[in-house]
Order: sequence, then structure tokens, then C-alpha cells
Amino acid sequence: MLSPAQRATYVAVAEAALPAGRFLPAAGLHTIGRVEAVLARVPALAERGLGALLGALDAAALLTHRRRFARLELADRLAMLERWSAGDLVRRTAVRALVVPLKVAHFDDPALYRQLGCVYEIRGQKEARAPYPRERVHDLATADGDLALEVDAVVIGTGAGGAVVARELAEAGVAVVMIEEGRYFERHEFTGRPFAMQQQMYRAGGTTMSIGNVAIPIPLGVTVGGTTTVNSGTCYRVPEHVLAHWRDDFGLREFTADHLDPYYQRVERVLGVAPTRPEILGGCARVIARGCDALGYRHAPLKRNAPDCDGQGVCCFGCPTDAKRSTNVSYVPLALRAGAELFTHARADRIIIEGGRAVGVTARTANGRTLTVRARAVVVACGSIMTPGFLERNGVGGGSGQLGRNLSIHPAAGALAEFDESIASWRGVPQSLAIEEFHDDGILFEGAATPLEFTAALMPHLGPRLVDLCERFERIASFGLMVSDTSRGRVRQVRGRPVITYVLNQADLARMHRGLDILARVFFAAGARSVMMPVHGFMELRGEADLARFRAATISASDLELSAYHPLGTARLGPDPASSVVDPDHQVHGTPGLYVVDGASVPSSLGVNPQLTIMALATRAAERLAARLG
Repeated sequence: MLSPAQRATYVAVAEAALPAGRFLPAAGLHTIGRVEAVLARVPALAERGLGALLGALDAAALLTHRRRFARLELADRLAMLERWSAGDLVRRTAVRALVVPLKVAHFDDPALYRQLGCVYEIRGQKEARAPYPRERVHDLATADGDLALEVDAVVIGTGAGGAVVARELAEAGVAVVMIEEGRYFERHEFTGRPFAMQQQMYRAGGTTMSIGNVAIPIPLGVTVGGTTTVNSGTCYRVPEHVLAHWRDDFGLREFTADHLDPYYQRVERVLGVAPTRPEILGGCARVIARGCDALGYRHAPLKRNAPDCDGQGVCCFGCPTDAKRSTNVSYVPLALRAGAELFTHARADRIIIEGGRAVGVTARTANGRTLTVRARAVVVACGSIMTPGFLERNGVGGGSGQLGRNLSIHPAAGALAEFDESIASWRGVPQSLAIEEFHDDGILFEGAATPLEFTAALMPHLGPRLVDLCERFERIASFGLMVSDTSRGRVRQVRGRPVITYVLNQADLARMHRGLDILARVFFAAGARSVMMPVHGFMELRGEADLARFRAATISASDLELSAYHPLGTARLGPDPASSVVDPDHQVHGTPGLYVVDGASVPSSLGVNPQLTIMALATRAAERLAARLG
């Protein structure tokens, strides 16, 4: 994918950024080959993006050294990369775009994993999941021709919203068809290899992101089970103060804790929600708990939907033991057993509207097969990022002007810390513990361990220090935090694709700054040698003096490396058609027969992981819809 000159420059970058260590080999041409193999799937990105960055680096070397980058001495190459890493936002972003693929490609190596004592691949059991009628699962891409069906309800999406609605309706005797854009993975196909599974199970290979005053990745699942298949399994109920906000500001007076309690209970029974067991909390949780105890901060094991978890540590890439009861192993099979049908590889493209009422949907495959489902109710559960565009393309839901607006995402950040003791973050649950001391202040700390190559990508270092840290991977701990955001974003459709804009406001920036300060304090109280921060200018703190400097600093949003996992609110629920997209029963204002039951309909930021709340609301919505259809 690269020209010979570009490849020579990229090899020179790899050699400088990833030199040989005590036992880790240096990166080189073989590393570039791995990156090119991935970029072959997106040749335009390679030609216009990566090629342009390499050209800019080469031009800068000619200006400052009068030699091409590949002709510089190794030390000069590293110095130039480090200057760019410490420079303005454009140069920092350029170096990150060049080096992160190298880190992932270089450290995704079974030999390196064995050398470090890590587990490289986890193969799930080959026997089938608990029996369910597989004859009700249909791959539309392999159909002999176009298909047409007529049912009571069609549900688009099989994540936290759609799968729950489908199961509840089917068990109430409603004829249901589920439509899913992705495929249905069996557990033996979950290998635990992060990059490979990310390419198969995440929308756009995990590259979905918002743009604004800081770029924020927002990974989304595109598989049966949706994002529940690739999340950490954390389960929280909606906090009381959020329900008070819904009541006072949105007029949702029925949405009380008592009203929602039976729906939460029903979901929690299906999912087996329980606190993480002590024996699988993991090393990161151990040191965080120790630091919290030293500082007097409240902490507790997180509740999760994985009662049989054995701590394999790859929750976000498909559970290889089916211990995590994501909807692909819970609600979808339950719906199938109750008589529902599932079509995979079917991307919904048109809502059939007759006389102002939704009466069905059409879906297509990449190879041109078409599925037409006529139904008395159409349930859209594509998620907060995809749902608004789908409605907009079909000319529905836009009456209030709120469709695609009000996006909250729970901006998140993580920090790494080096210890003198074994952490072995790959053993145990990656997200097993929470620091709850500051939850009322809009800051929630949760575990966030990642595999070696992703941890290396998070490290801000280059050269020998990076390799030294990776060789000490067993002693690296990680933890994360998210803020209950008051910032709001928007999802628009541009040439048929979602474009997400989100500006982090000063209040949320201040929460993030404070949260990172607290997290560093906890790490140091636990005995950390150093703490690596996702903040420009503070890549590694080595003690209280560095921490005090960070605490006193003025930082901007563009100084942060953030991510987000909980998009909500882009088709929000409310009684007033002038300020909401769907009514309290989830029916789209002005379009009878059309419902939105997913994170898009959640009225506001929750401040906690939302899957349990989406599922409880879906249970409630399905109960009411079943009564209408009955």
C-alpha cells in the first residue's frame, strides 16, 4: 500500500519508536508489513492518510537536517519524533497516527506474549451454547432470493434494547422478527485477540469517533448482541437524582424508582447480576483498593452480568466461555425459543409508511438480497449513533428538531501505573472494581485493563522507555474514570454516514482534571513508582511534586486522550412532542406504529453504565406494546 520511499520512512519510524529491549526485538520491515496488511482493507486511507503523514515527516527532516528521515541517525529520528509528540496538536496527532498502528502490530505477537508470561489466545469451547432453535436464525446473505414476511412486530437491532423487546414480545405471544446487520458469533469463534475481534465485531473496526475540541473514540458493536457482546458487563441501576431530573425537567413523572423496580428485577434475574467475586477481581483492583483504603475512599466490586465468570480478561472482544450474559447468549436465544425469527447480515434501509403509519421495514445485504417485513409495529433499536440517521433518512422523528441532538457520551480516560509487584492485569475481570467516593460529584472510577498491544498504544512514550515499560508489563496497572457529562453533542448524516460532533465544556473538563488527579493520588498511595497520564505535558508523574504541578496546571480539552462508551439521548423520550422524539411509551411522535427502544431514547446522561437501564426501559416498553398488539 505504500511506495518504496514511504515504506523506507515508515521503517525508520518503527526502528526509532520501537527499538530492541532486553529481550523484546526491534520493530522493522516485518512490522510495516503487518500494518500494510491491515491497511489493504482501506487503501484510500493508506494512500491519502498515512502516506501524507510520512511525506510531512520526511519534508520536516529535510528542512531541519537536510536529509530524509530514513537517512538520519537513530538518535536523531527518535529526538524528532519526541519533539513532535511534545509539540502542537497537529504534530502530536500525526505522531500518534503513525505510531499507534506500529505498537499494535508489533506487540500483537504470540512469541512476545509467551516471553512476558501473558496469555495470547483464548479459545472458547466448541460445543454449542444452551440449545435454541437454530432453524430460526437465517443469514440473509445466503438466501436463495429476496424474501417477504408478515408478522406482528419487527425489531431492528439485537442489543440491549432490541433483544429485550423481542424476547418480551415473543413470550407474550406476539409474532416477532429480529433484523441484525452483523453476524451471529459462536463462542468458539471468540479468540480473545483484541485487534482481530475488533475488526470483526466493532463498527468500522472500532474507529467511530466524535470530532470537536477533542477527538473521542466511541466504539460500537455490530454483531448479534450489539455492544453488549463487546462491553465489560457492568450493571448499574439509574441513580435517584437522574430520575428526579427526568421528572422535574422532562415531565416524566411515572419514571420513579418504585415504578422501574420490577423491570430492573426482571432483567437482573435473566442476566444473573451480582458483584464480582473476590477471586477474580484481579491485580489492578487489588492495588486500587489498597490506595483507596490508605486515603479513606469508598470502593466496591462492580455488579456484572457474568455469574459464572472465570476471569479470562477479554470481555470487550467476545466472551469465550459465554459466562457474560450479553444479549447474544441471553435475550436473543430466549426470543428464539419463544418463537421469534432472526435475520443476520440484514441492514435495515427503509421504513414502510402507509397513511402516516409505520407498517414494516425493508433490509438489504451487501450482495443485494432484500428482506421485506410487514408488521403492525416497527421497533428501531440501532443505538444512539445509528438510530437518528436511520429515522432521518426515512423522514420521521424530526418534528421537534431534537432528532440527533442531546448526545451524551460519558467522556472517559484511563491512567497506567508502574509497580514493583506483579499485577498481571490479564488475569481477572478487566472492569471489576469501582471507586464510589466521588460519584455524587459526577465522577465514577472503574477498572479498565487492556491487553499488551492496546496498553502499549495507550502509553505516551517512544523509544527505550516504551520498550522498558512493555517488558515490565506484568507490573503495569491500569484504571479508568468517566464523568457524568453536561456537555452535549449531535449526530448528523453526511453522505449516508453518521458524523458525530461533541464539544467538551469547561465543567466536564474540570471534572476530568480532578478525576485524573484523584486517580494518580490513589495509585501513589498504593505504592506506584510512576503514573502515566493521558494528558499532554504530563506523560509520566513520578511523585507528589509532579502531581502538584499537574493539579495546578491549566489544561485544555485538546490536551486529553479520551474515549467514550455510552452514547445516549439522540432520540430522547418525553411527553412533549415539541421537545422530544418519542413519547413515554417509546412511540415516535407523529408516526404511530414506530418505536425507538435503545440508548437513543434515554433522556439524559446517567453517570453510570447504561445497559441495565436500557434493558429495564425496553422491558417496560415491550409490556406496553404487547398490550397494544394483543
